[in-house]
Parts: sequence; C-alpha cells; structure tokens
Amino acid sequence: MELDGKVAVVTGGTRGVGAGIARSLAHAGAHVVVCARRPPEEPVGEAEFVPLDVRDADAVRRFFAGLPRLDILVNNAGGTPYRPLAQADAERHTRVIELNLLAPLTVSLAAYDHLERASGSIVMIGSVSGGRPSPGSAAYGAAKAGLENLARSMAVEWAPRVRVNTLVVGMVRTELTHLHYGGEDGVEAVARTVPLGRLALPSDVGEAAVFLASDAARYISGASLLLHGGGERPAFLDAATADKEK
Repeated sequence: MELDGKVAVVTGGTRGVGAGIARSLAHAGAHVVVCARRPPEEPVGEAEFVPLDVRDADAVRRFFAGLPRLDILVNNAGGTPYRPLAQADAERHTRVIELNLLAPLTVSLAAYDHLERASGSIVMIGSVSGGRPSPGSAAYGAAKAGLENLARSMAVEWAPRVRVNTLVVGMVRTELTHLHYGGEDGVEAVARTVPLGRLALPSDVGEAAVFLASDAARYISGASLLLHGGGERPAFLDAATADKEK
C-alpha cells in the first residue's frame, strides 16, 4: 500500500478524522495537501496547507487548476451541529446538505481532469448516519446517504480511469468527542456499545483511506467499506425478556 510519488488532497484535513487521513497518506509516501477554511492549530505532519472553502465553487476550480498533478482526492470536509428538524428553518438544513453533499460533488468535478490523467482515486468519507435514522442530524444523514450513492454513480461514469469508493465511518474519537458524548465516562459508555469495544481513532480511518487509494485496491471501485467496529448492538436484544424468563 505504498503511495510514493503520489499527490493527495484532503479536504477538511486540518483536524480530527481529516488530519488522521492526511498523516496516514503522508506516512505511506504521498505528498499531501490539506484544505480548510482555517489553518491547523498545530502542523499536520509534513502536509501542505492551502486555505479553501469547499462551498465556494469558483475558489475550488481555481485551486485545482493550479495544481500540477493530483492522484488522490479525499472528500472529508463536512459535519453538522445537533439540530432537530423542527428547531431550524429549511435554509439552515440546506447549508448542511451543501457542505456534506454538494461540496464533494463540486470538488470532485474540479479534480476530475487531473485524476483522469493520473488514473487516480477518490475516497468519499461517508457516515453510518447515511444508512440509519439520524435524529438531531437528519439533514446530515440525508446528505451522507446521497454522497454514497453519488460515489457509486461516479465510479460507473468515470471508469476505468478513476476509481471512486466510500468509507462509511462510525464513531471516531477526536479532540471534539467530548462535545458529542460528554466527558471520559460518557465516551467509555458509548464505546461499550461498539462490538469491538472502542471508538475508532483517526488513524484507523486514515489507514483504510490509504488502502482504498493504493494499488492494493486497484480492482475496487463503487464500493462502500464499513468502518464502524462491528456496528451497533440491536436494541431489541437488550429489551427482550426471553433470557430473563428462563
């Protein structure tokens, strides 16, 4: 899974999952460029930082036009605040969809010519929220569901020169984890719901991204790789009384 000599762009690559992906790609030998609206608070390994708002289509096109080469694109930029549907207007929810679905489309289209020349690879960073109900983040879940479908369509339209795959990511432990799950006790309680007994680390996501971008995955395109530690234990197993009655 060596990426020596490859050039990779990671959107939203300055912290959390994105920074983990950038570090893993660089460790595998790639020259990595990370893009975000604000610079990283601390260096992301040897990655080069370029300021970019992926929702600004003109800026995105200028950025990719200025690259001499591109082999790997990781569409990682995204996210959402906790926002029940009825507690915000449609415009706020639309902005979530713009960031998590329309921006990856914009970025991928801008990068296409480079990737086509290089027989390159796109890795979409999806979410388990796209495959289950997502109360409090419904627009995000809908966008991630659309992103996974978009990737499958891209994989067909852009074959055989460009491979496109999705990493469907579950819960990841980052510097912002406490905002979602509370303190250490909350994180540990959430981790116990995962069959493998822990949240993912950004490096776990990064190593999976390296695999999909590398020649080791040269016959994999249009795929969705679940990276969720075994998923979620079905709630009915804990609610059922069959075992208690024996």
